[in-house]
Amino acid sequence: MTLISIGNAGVDFGASEIFRDISFTVAAGDRWAVVGRNGTGKSSLIRLITGDLTPTRGSLARMPGLRVALMDQHRRFPEDQSLWDIVADAFGDLRALERSLAEQAANLEHDHSESSMERYGRDLERFERDGGYQMAAKVDSVLMGVGFDPDAARQTRIGTLSGGERGRVALARQLATPSDLLLLDEPTNHLDLETTAWLEQHLAASDRTVICISHDRAFLAAIADHVLHFEGGSAFPYTGSYQSFVQQREERRLTQLRQFDKQQKVIAAESDYIARNIAGQNTAQAKGRRKRLERMPRLSAPIGADGVMALRLSAGNRSGDRVIEAQHVTVGVPTPDGPRTLVKDVSVVMERNEVVALVGPNGAGKSTLIKTLLGEHEPLDGEVKTGPSTTVAYYRQDLAHLPLDLTIYEAIATQRPLWERRMVQGHLGRFGYSGDEVQRTIGTLSGGERARVAMALLTLSTNNLLILDEPTNHLDVESIEVLEDAVEEYEGSVLIVSHDRAVLRGLATQVWELRDQELKVFPGTFVEWEELRAERRMREDKEARAESQRESERAAKQRDRERDEQKAREKSGNGSSASNGASTTLSPSDLRREQRAAQKALHDTELLVSVLETKIEDLSGQLDNATLYDTPAGIQKAAQLGKELDEARESLEQAMHDWGVAAERVQKSGAV
Repeated sequence: MTLISIGNAGVDFGASEIFRDISFTVAAGDRWAVVGRNGTGKSSLIRLITGDLTPTRGSLARMPGLRVALMDQHRRFPEDQSLWDIVADAFGDLRALERSLAEQAANLEHDHSESSMERYGRDLERFERDGGYQMAAKVDSVLMGVGFDPDAARQTRIGTLSGGERGRVALARQLATPSDLLLLDEPTNHLDLETTAWLEQHLAASDRTVICISHDRAFLAAIADHVLHFEGGSAFPYTGSYQSFVQQREERRLTQLRQFDKQQKVIAAESDYIARNIAGQNTAQAKGRRKRLERMPRLSAPIGADGVMALRLSAGNRSGDRVIEAQHVTVGVPTPDGPRTLVKDVSVVMERNEVVALVGPNGAGKSTLIKTLLGEHEPLDGEVKTGPSTTVAYYRQDLAHLPLDLTIYEAIATQRPLWERRMVQGHLGRFGYSGDEVQRTIGTLSGGERARVAMALLTLSTNNLLILDEPTNHLDVESIEVLEDAVEEYEGSVLIVSHDRAVLRGLATQVWELRDQELKVFPGTFVEWEELRAERRMREDKEARAESQRESERAAKQRDRERDEQKAREKSGNGSSASNGASTTLSPSDLRREQRAAQKALHDTELLVSVLETKIEDLSGQLDNATLYDTPAGIQKAAQLGKELDEARESLEQAMHDWGVAAERVQKSGAV
């Protein structure tokens, strides 16, 4: 089934052409990766799909009734609204129905009319059919997946969160929104490695169609089965994985180059013949060839690496063998209640020519640890030593080191006062800035443009220790590949914080993992660290399942004991009531009241049995989801779900017993 069809679409803004001649079709279940350099029109394509923009040329058709979920980066939520409510509001009508059912249930205590019972039953059936009993579980699941505790999220207000945390809440709301098509625009920004891995698994388990703009190559490799590549003023669709796209793109460019070179040789040969014979004996033939040459459709020059920044990093003087050394260092930040400890008792040595990957959850203190190691932040305890010949170049995640009040040209000229204008212009040209563009003030630039300025400044220094804190956040795929090549050729030491696993897999020779206020050193590559972590997770998953099984067995034994005790009490009570009931005779009016009460009791227990059976099915489905056990928080949640499942099963047993009693009561009263 086709959801979206785009044919020869183009978009212009005034006299500027954003893109042209884009044609591709999105079918149900497709996973499209949209890649390309910044400013080539990827965001405009998303606006076309949502209907916020119409094509200047060409056509776009959407399936009638198509439901699209798009994360609104600029939406503001009420500051006092809880995180849980923000995500749950994605279900809109279903939440309203849930509130209505609660009101109806309260009214049924004093309103036993048939119409009220029928309405309640009808709404309850619709609530169940539309997934109402799974709603809370879905909200909890996505909140937990993006790094929030679901129980705490019911109390935490959005106004207390940072910008990155708000972005994760917005992503959770988007993932929870019922839709046919999920539009993701850089979803892994602000996500740590574990959360990114969860998002991959969440999308893999979903049957929704996905269109994703991202520069995270590892993420795209995990989710994509189609790629739309923006380049050369247009976009070209590819079928297959991201790895397949890379190969197909190079083959396509090679074919273009061969065809272009072949045509250029033909044009050169024809032009030479015309020039030699236009005034000679073969003038007629020369004129004929000139006409054919003028009518020949020209092939465009092959699209290559033109426009991608040229980055080269120089280490300068050689550092000592020990670049940085920390001994029993404790890192913290000040708070109104006193210092808050982030990392305890760090003892680590960074040696020359190491490429260290510093990883850990968001908020664990990675940036603060870096500043402490560099002497910008005083440790709460311990000592940090920097090698006497160590010089540092620091690329900051927030780009706060950029002079926002200077122009792009002035930022470079200030660092190189002896350079002539042409040298400054030439340097900036290697990072995509030319002409009057270099006179733009840095404070007016986008995140990606500022990142390129920061890279341009970084290449001016000659330092033997390079600190890169989330350097890929604002760069497109082509620029990230250039950065990766530059770091690989760099002759100094590197400490890099990044959520881009493709970069870490290609570069890191050592991993420092920051978790639970401890820094653990893994003396191997990032790939080896990932394998070790996967093995550890499998072991923890196995242990959690075993504990859950033991807990279930203990709960089953307890239920058996309670059931035996209940049967004994019922046997004693039934004998007493039988002897008393033998001499009881009801009046006609009392009998009718008894019949109505018996019917209501039977109906209520039937509804309760249905609700509990649905709840048990939902809880069992959640516990059967293997991705639940991928994180410590997920394992904790699984234990809680197991307890809820045991309680629900116990309640169902009691409800079934009550239903049997109610059915017997109806039979004895003579109600039909």
